[in-house]
Formats: sequence, C-alpha cells, structure tokens
Amino acid sequence: MDNKPVFDMVLFGGTGDLVMRKLLPSLYQAHAAGLLNQNGRLWALGRKDLGRDAYLQQVEAEARIHIKHAFDAAQWQSFCQRIDYIQLDANDAAGFQRLAAALAAQEKRGEVICYLSTAPRYFTPICRHLAAVGLNGSQVRVVLEKPLGTDLASSNAINDAVAEFFNETQIYRIDHYLGKESVQNLLAIRFANVLFEPLWRRQWIDSVQITIAESLGVEGRGEFYDGTGALRDMVQNHLLQLLCMVAMEPPASLDADAVRDEKLKVLKSLKPLSAEDVARQVVRGQYKAGAINGAPVPAYRDEADVAAHSHTETFVAIKAEIQNWRWAGVPFFLRTGKRMQEKLAEIVINFRAVPLELFPGSAAAAPNRLVIRLQPEEDIRLYLQAKQPGNDMAVQSTFLNLDFCNVFHARRADAYERLLLDVINGKLALFMRRDELVAAWEWVTPIMDYWAANNTEPKLYTAGSWGPAASSALLSKSNTCWHEEL
Repeated sequence: MDNKPVFDMVLFGGTGDLVMRKLLPSLYQAHAAGLLNQNGRLWALGRKDLGRDAYLQQVEAEARIHIKHAFDAAQWQSFCQRIDYIQLDANDAAGFQRLAAALAAQEKRGEVICYLSTAPRYFTPICRHLAAVGLNGSQVRVVLEKPLGTDLASSNAINDAVAEFFNETQIYRIDHYLGKESVQNLLAIRFANVLFEPLWRRQWIDSVQITIAESLGVEGRGEFYDGTGALRDMVQNHLLQLLCMVAMEPPASLDADAVRDEKLKVLKSLKPLSAEDVARQVVRGQYKAGAINGAPVPAYRDEADVAAHSHTETFVAIKAEIQNWRWAGVPFFLRTGKRMQEKLAEIVINFRAVPLELFPGSAAAAPNRLVIRLQPEEDIRLYLQAKQPGNDMAVQSTFLNLDFCNVFHARRADAYERLLLDVINGKLALFMRRDELVAAWEWVTPIMDYWAANNTEPKLYTAGSWGPAASSALLSKSNTCWHEEL
C-alpha cells in the first residue's frame, strides 16, 4: 500500500525558468527515488496556448538537461505521465474554473499545492481567483517564491493580500538555502553534540562569517536585478536565514513553530543600524569589467537592460551584531556578491586564540575555526593546530573533514527536492513565517534608506575578485580577515 500523501501540485508560471531548471528536475528525482505517491499529479499552468504534448516537448528540451543525478529513460517517461498542462492567465477567472474542474475530476484527491512561480504582482489575483473557485480550503497549500516585495511596505501588502484567502499554516514562503543538507546538518552539529554547545557563545567565539558568492553575473536578468540589487535579493532572505541558523537558541522541539520562534528571536535581537552604523559597517559594491576563469566579462553597467549610470549594488558586506547574552560583542560578517572569484557559500566560525602562545612560528597564531561549506560541495571542516613532523616543536594548521559524499553514500536530495517534499508532507519548519519576514525587512530598511538619502555610489571591484577593498578593511577594524585571506 502506498502510504505517501496523494497530491495535486499546481505550478503557476509552468513554462518559466524556475519550473524548468529547478522544480521539475527536483520532482523527477523524488519520483525516481520512489518518494512520491503514484497518484500524485503535476499541473503546469501558463499563458501560452499549448496542449499537453507541446508542453511535454518543452519539458523534454528545457527541464531534462538540468537533471543532475543518474538519468533513467523509463523513469523519465513514467514521471512525464504525471504532468498535464492548462492554459491560464492570472487575471482570467475562466482559467481558474477550468483548473478547479480538472482537479475535481481526479479519482483520488489529496492535498492541492499551488506553487506561485510568478512575479509577485500576480500573487494577489491568483489567490483571489483560487478562493473564488473554492481552492483555498484546508486541503490547499500555497508556496510563495521570492522576492516577497521590495521593502517592508510592499512585502506587507503582498502578505496581507495572500492572508485574505489563506491562513498562515497554509502559506509556505520558500528559501531554498534552508533546504541544503549542510544547513540542516548545522542543527545536528549544534544540538546533537555536547562538544560544541559549551563553546557556541561569546566567551569562545571571536567572530562569524557568512558568505554567498557567485561567479555568474545577472545572466539576462538585467531589468529585474537593476530594480532589486544584492541587499534585497540575497541579504534580506538567504543571509539572514543562515545567520538565524547559526545563532538561534536550542528549540524545545523540531516542530515548525518551535524552530521558527527561535529564529525570530535572533532577528529581533539584531542591533538596529543607525545612519552612522550604515556608513561604517556596510559596504556597497558593483563589479566592473574583468575576467572569470580567464574569460573576459563586461562591467555591470554594460550588461543588457542595466542603466548606464546604475547605482544598484552587486556586492554587499555588513558587520552585524546580536544583542543577547550568548552573542553580545561577537561580530557577524555577512557578504554576498556577483562576479566573484568563485561560486562559494560557507559559514565560518572563528574561535578565540589560545591565551598563551607556547609554540614558535606564525602558524601557531592561527585560531581554531569551523568551516561549514554549503556550495559548490557540501562539507564541514574543523581547523586545528597540530605538530609538524620533525624534531622542532612547531605546529601548523590542519583540519578534520566531514565530507558528506564520502561519509554518507546514500543519495542526497537537492534543496528544492527536499523543500517540495516538505510541502507535500505538510512540514513548515524550513519555511519562513510572516513575522520572520517582517523582522528581516525591518532590519535592512535603514540600509536602503541611507543609500537612497545619500545617493550612495557603490565601490567598484574587478569581476573575478573577492569584492572591493573596503570589504577587507571592514574586517580589519575588528582585527580579523575573510577566510580566503588567511
């Protein structure tokens, strides 16, 4: 007997890039691994006048190429049997009637999952039309893809509109970084091992670094990105969510609200930034022409659909502080950028130095650090000092490595697959609650306000570098440096 939940997943924006690159490949992997109920169906919705056969041809051409793990032709054909297509415009009530009728005609019905892979301006009409045809009852879940607004006011407007038709337990605000194996492993490392708990506090930790670096540029999304920038695109969601995972107190359980309550406490404890703080503790950057892996790339302002004198930031570095008893005085350095030297996402916990240096040589001064790598590979390294071979009592830095690929041989789901399965199974812990979103917007608002009021010019950095020099100077004020500079 198949005891996995029956579902109908409705993909708004079904012909779009996210569905083709991420959602369908991830759902295929879950299908091939036997993690989906055999009666689960996928309904792709789009404005194009396509029949099912034409849509499957597009899926074959655009989605199949993004399947990362072993591909099986028979499994692929079986997966495609789950997919159907309905032409639907977000502003056309008749299309929603067709959708409701198609869902009602299914012999075995279960949860209805509406994934809004569209621009946020369509969220309100979509939710209104879903409610009008009865698709907002307790069996319906709605997944909201970022960006959820461009500031606190617009975010509240979107959430208010969705909340008119769906209650909070039905809303899944997705942040794919929270689905990464190593991010979830952070909870296990912290709360399943007595070794780290006594050390995970201000008395033993000197600083924390969280980096999400991309070697890619805007990749044909110049118009979108020029109205968004790195602060809204990455800091307000991904970086602050990772900060919460590092800094949160142990939850009473792994229930969704227990975890999210602790994350909210971290966001509420972030020291508010004054205008003076923004000037001193935030670096705004933008890439100029350079080279990535030896290939020349243009400056951001020369990208298609980007304004010639754009001030939009492609890089942000921030010194943040958490005002509570565990973390007071410990700087958290957040950094993200495009056209960086390499694709990299990592969390670095820098422990304090030993109180007395007994061993000769500069290597002995290197403190212990825990490096949690999220991409491109996922591993965890604990850097320690060890004696070098030979007669001298000299030490050097080395590391203990937990390489997930080598230690755990089971197939690892990617972030979107894991999060989609959580939606199907009704698990909310890895999705943002509205009050978290509000707190995150409140914290970044002074940065946006300062930049707007002062028309802050971004500091230029060469594409293929690690960002503007001011980013390194920000850390040097705290007598530290970025991990790659050690």
